[in-house]
Amino acid sequence: MKPTEVIWMNGNFVAWEDAKVHVLTHGLHYGTGVFDSMRCYDSVLGPAIFRNSEHVERLLRSAELYYMPVGYSAEQLRTAARELVARNGLRSCYIRPIVNRGYGTMGLNPLDAPVDVTLACWEWGAYLGDEGKHKGIRAKVSSWRRISPQSLIPHAKASGQYLNNVLAKVESLKAGYEEAIILDDHGHVCEGSGENIYVVRDGEIITPGQHNSILDGVTRRSLIQIARDLGYSVVERSVARAELYLADEVFMSGTAAELVPVREIDDHVIGSGQPGEITKVLLDAFDDAIYGRSERYREWLDLVDMAAPEANDATAPGTATADAGATG
Repeated sequence: MKPTEVIWMNGNFVAWEDAKVHVLTHGLHYGTGVFDSMRCYDSVLGPAIFRNSEHVERLLRSAELYYMPVGYSAEQLRTAARELVARNGLRSCYIRPIVNRGYGTMGLNPLDAPVDVTLACWEWGAYLGDEGKHKGIRAKVSSWRRISPQSLIPHAKASGQYLNNVLAKVESLKAGYEEAIILDDHGHVCEGSGENIYVVRDGEIITPGQHNSILDGVTRRSLIQIARDLGYSVVERSVARAELYLADEVFMSGTAAELVPVREIDDHVIGSGQPGEITKVLLDAFDDAIYGRSERYREWLDLVDMAAPEANDATAPGTATADAGATG
């Protein structure tokens, strides 16, 4: 990870090396936190955060589901994200907002612990590698199942429950694969360790639905809309494990991974073993959207003003939050 200049913490910009929390922070011990992820792209219109509003709204929904009141509005957080990118002088980067229970109490009752809000950004290339993005990756169906909605809330992007994803990811890496595919608690295909998944068969795009305990991916919603706009049939339904092996094409999507083809699953070659035609069409169309080349989707781009106020002052409070009080 390449450090940047500043991080936004509870309404103030602090130097990267000073962005610290106490070792007795509640979220560190019990996983009481939620996070999200965005990317800023150097589009034809200038640096722009892709679907900033949707990501912030999902962050706030996740926080609400885990009883964490956030002391900043969605607009304040969106503005803070834009200013963060500008202050760090980045035209292309990954952005990580996190809301967590902070230092002050211990024990399983989190309600008296303060709620801290942080946004950081840094340069980060393709999550599964540039080669994987263009040639496809090898994936393994994990022995670990997706957390049941009767135990936790899989629709929230919550810190603690990502141990489920970590177990699947490590298992796949140790077995020699690039990514894991996780089944839901009923044995249907759910998602990757950090991506939504899609099966293409006979020209139709099939993807697991909300009832399969997936995370409602912002990139997923974007690709579904793009695919339907291009005239493809997209069906959200339960997917059997065997359908992965029988597919003509398989691909995954997520903010970090963007869109990545899957060329092999459990040593079964998918289709020709190369990225399929529909996958390549969607990859090109998605790239046109995130880089602003498609006018149809320019509303998804939140432009960053690189001349943001006080962009070189690492100690001044952000313009988005100068009037906001401490969270709690």
